[in-house]
This record gives sequence, C-alpha cells and structure tokens, in this order.
Amino acid sequence: MAELGNEAVTVETRGNVMLITINRPEARNAVNRFVHEGVGDALHAADEDPEIRVVIVTGAGDKSFCAGADLVALSRGESLAPEDKTKAAWGFAGIVSHAISKPVIAAVNGMALGGGLEITLACDLAVAVDEAKFGLPEPKRGLFAAAGGVFRLPEQLPKKIAMEMILTGDPIDANRALELGLINAVAPRDQLLDTAFALAERIAVNAPLSVQASKRMAQGISGGKVAREEAAWAQNRDETKIVFTSEDSREGPKAFAEKRAPVWKAK
Repeated sequence: MAELGNEAVTVETRGNVMLITINRPEARNAVNRFVHEGVGDALHAADEDPEIRVVIVTGAGDKSFCAGADLVALSRGESLAPEDKTKAAWGFAGIVSHAISKPVIAAVNGMALGGGLEITLACDLAVAVDEAKFGLPEPKRGLFAAAGGVFRLPEQLPKKIAMEMILTGDPIDANRALELGLINAVAPRDQLLDTAFALAERIAVNAPLSVQASKRMAQGISGGKVAREEAAWAQNRDETKIVFTSEDSREGPKAFAEKRAPVWKAK
C-alpha cells in the first residue's frame, strides 16, 4: 500500500483494521481540501487492499470529532474539494458519497455537529464518547445541511425525532443518540478507540467477502454508489443552490459572528 495521509489526516493500520484520523484539532477538525483528499484516498486504498477488513474514522483532540466545513478556508476563496473530479465526487470530507465495501466505524471523540454528524451518518457503525453531541445546526445560521444530513437522518432515526433535530437545529447528547440507535456504544474518552477496535475485530474475524457482500446489500451499494440516494442527491444540489445564494445565508453567519439575533428575510 502506498504511503497514505497528509498534513491534515493520519492513517495507520493495526492488523486488519485501518484507523483514519482527521488531524486538525486546532481547527476543531474542520474539513478543508486536505482532509477531503486524505480521508478519501485512505478509504479508496482500504477498499482495494485485501488485508484491510474494517476502517475506523476519528478526530484528533478532545473537543470535536469534526466541526464541518472550514469556514476560514472558504473565506479565503479556497475549495474544500480537490480539483480531481473523481476525488471531488467522493463528497464532503471524501466520505459522504464514497460508498466502499469495507465496513466503516465512526469513533466520535467530541462534538459532531453539521458536517461532523453527516460524516457519522455516512459510516456503517458508530461509537462515541460520553460528552459527544450530534446535531444539524445549519437552520440557525441560514444554511442547509448539504452533505446528506437532511435525507440520511430520517433514515437512521424515528422520522419525527429526526425532523425535530433538522428543523430546530437542536442537538442530542450521546446517551440519547444511543437510545435512539444513532450510535452503537458510548464509552469513556480513554476507552473510545479500544471500544471502536473491539467492534472492528468482531467484524474482522468473519469471512471478508461475506461481510462485504452483506454490507453492499444492506446499504444498497452498487458500483460505489447508493442507488436509492441518487434522486435525493440531485434534489439536494437544487436546494443547496437556493439556500446558499440567499440573503439569509449571509445574514446567519454574520449575526453569529456579531453575537446578535439574526434578522431573517426569507429571501
């Protein structure tokens, strides 16, 4: 396997398990182009390597799993995706539209809001620290959870609970997420990775081809895509254009930065 990782992502292998770490704790592990490329390249390599049976994705530090898009990078006019069209098609953080055959576990080490929750939703399984929180706060900022959150959350939670989270922007804590089935386990911080690796090993002892075929069928993966989501992604692109070109999408972040209540215009 070629050397993986970059300035924003570290990759290591323990036995048959690959650990991918978003390594930008100073930026709350916000996603820039290097995160997208590093995570996406590692997932691609894992899927191609017969020795890798399970992947774990986590964040560095003890504050945030992932804070979503790197707003500083965006303010400088930087793209969050690589120029390479194949890699750009992997979606936010190189993962949300990157359906591989190997099982992927999110090890949520802190806040998973916005893009952080969307990364979690893109994984097959998830474990989290006690103090983790999950939410899609975009409506509070005049924005839109454009990385799959608004159509994946209702698939993974009771619909009315999901709608409450989506429309209010309010988060839930780790224990509530466990109760609702959004995550598989809650662990003390010093046991998070041990818990994730223990789950990974329970999968890795099974027949690899059986596991991969089972995942593809369960998730509806064919040719690296989830067919049932194609229409949702198309509508998602249309809705994103409407919201992100609106006056409210500028007012929300501005009001947040100025520490005042936003004045919405619905335009």
